[in-house]
Amino acid sequence: MNDEGQLVARIIRALSARTTPLPHAPEKPSIRTEILPRNSPHAFHLHSTMAGQHKVLASLPLPKQRTAHRPQGRSGASKSSILRLAVGDDAAILAPNGKLEWVLTCDAFLENVHFLLKTHPPDSVGYKSLVRATSDVVAMGATPRFFLLTLGLSVKTTRKKWLNNFLRGMARAAREFGITVVGGDTTKSDRLFISITAIGEIQPGRALTRSGARAGDLIYVSGKLGRAQLGLEAALRGQGNDPSLRALMQPHFYPKIRVDLGAWLAEQRLASSMMDISDGLSTDLGRLCAASHTGAEIWADQMPVASVPEKILRKLGEPRLDPLRLALHGGEDYELLFTVPSQRVKKLRDAPGFPLLSCIGRITDGRTLVLITNDGLKLRLEPRGWDPFRKDS
Repeated sequence: MNDEGQLVARIIRALSARTTPLPHAPEKPSIRTEILPRNSPHAFHLHSTMAGQHKVLASLPLPKQRTAHRPQGRSGASKSSILRLAVGDDAAILAPNGKLEWVLTCDAFLENVHFLLKTHPPDSVGYKSLVRATSDVVAMGATPRFFLLTLGLSVKTTRKKWLNNFLRGMARAAREFGITVVGGDTTKSDRLFISITAIGEIQPGRALTRSGARAGDLIYVSGKLGRAQLGLEAALRGQGNDPSLRALMQPHFYPKIRVDLGAWLAEQRLASSMMDISDGLSTDLGRLCAASHTGAEIWADQMPVASVPEKILRKLGEPRLDPLRLALHGGEDYELLFTVPSQRVKKLRDAPGFPLLSCIGRITDGRTLVLITNDGLKLRLEPRGWDPFRKDS
């Protein structure tokens, strides 16, 4: 083990042996984050300090700073005067002044629950952890601005190579989404865990929620569904690093989110409701309908399913992998799910990425989800998406 590895090991041993500083301890062993001045080339640093020694373990380069409105809270403002939306949606909404509203959310990403260190590349873990949190902001129609990062680091993940690659992936996502890290915390953990608080901004009254869908509204999704689940199936079969499957793995390792589309739908006030598809369409559509007190029917023949070539199926050893099932129940697509009143659908032609939008069904008066098969059969659509508390998840 090199000097840096020995230093990290000493820090971890010290933290596990003592969770609070001694009364007269000259120095508290720590791993900490720091935001440096804007002109620093690496403005987010992970530090280690022990017995007078200090070393930067890894750095996260920040995207170029952009001028952003910074709402100032009113002195003495009550909770009811600034809180517009609380629990029950993709994110909360605060209105500290009359100029902009702030959209806030947090998301956890845990080793052995959401990813496996042996299976998922470190840059993918960094990239995807920021995607997950930012997607909730985008699903409200807001523009992502800032995030705070909390890391619980295990022994393996404090190694410089792994940590640098992790932060490199996160920095790539931050540049793509135009979002800036503004703080955070680090600690020691038996397993890696990542918690991100993401903050976005939106014009007052423009945020899209889950609760606005009405009977007769048409249901739309962006992109193809089931691609991330297909990549996961490959990764779990040890095929994630196969060069011939690189394109197939991208939606699982490095999912994209529709920042421009979400903002456009909110700005145009076109969608009646919206959320992201993170846990699978069957689960997330159920949540949208529950919030709107409606039901829905989905048309199987209109679903934008991922194509699964025969050679891929043979390589995965899964000859009966059903594209429709992947699209209905597969998680982590992070595509947008939204509803539009039928009389306003024509305006969608001007939407960013319009060719990638699919109308897959309509909102109904009932409180159930129905799948209409290619044969015209009506089947109850059960929520079979991702559920970390379900035994078979």
